[in-house]
Amino acid sequence: MAEEKVLTVDKDVAVTMDYQLEVEGQEVDSGPIQFLYGHSNIIPGLEDQIKGMKVGDEKEVHVEAKDAYGHYDPELEIDVPRTSFPEKFDIELGRPMRMQDGQGHVFTGIAIAITDEVVKLNLNHPLAGKDLVFRPGLTTCAPQPKPRSSKAQSPALARVVAVVTAAVMAAAKPIE
Repeated sequence: MAEEKVLTVDKDVAVTMDYQLEVEGQEVDSGPIQFLYGHSNIIPGLEDQIKGMKVGDEKEVHVEAKDAYGHYDPELEIDVPRTSFPEKFDIELGRPMRMQDGQGHVFTGIAIAITDEVVKLNLNHPLAGKDLVFRPGLTTCAPQPKPRSSKAQSPALARVVAVVTAAVMAAAKPIE
């Protein structure tokens, strides 16, 4: 029977890990997480420090604010006119609200002050400015399946791609 190769955390490896997250000595989050390593799917400070871990490994990882959610930025506290909110919109101090701007960008803001005219929103991540302590335990590693090459493409799909490409090229205008 062949010995099973133990995969380690490296680029393009699908990783599952259990973790606990502490901020200022208090556990604020825990649970399993799955992600593709090496593609900025988790905070950089954690991603950098788990490279090379093997299934079953556990460690304590200290991540400075700058390598987590960044430093707290006072300029991300903004005043929004109350008239910008729908009339029946429920605004509560301290409660996260998902909103969308005129360009379609979705973001979360927390009301930190409310007057009759203005709502002051904090757009910083709730953990901005905080150093984090993670306790990850690696549960699985698996190679990410490689995408099929275009050579393996079906002839019918290749014809569709060629027709679409030709149509796009015909409609394209030169840049002046």
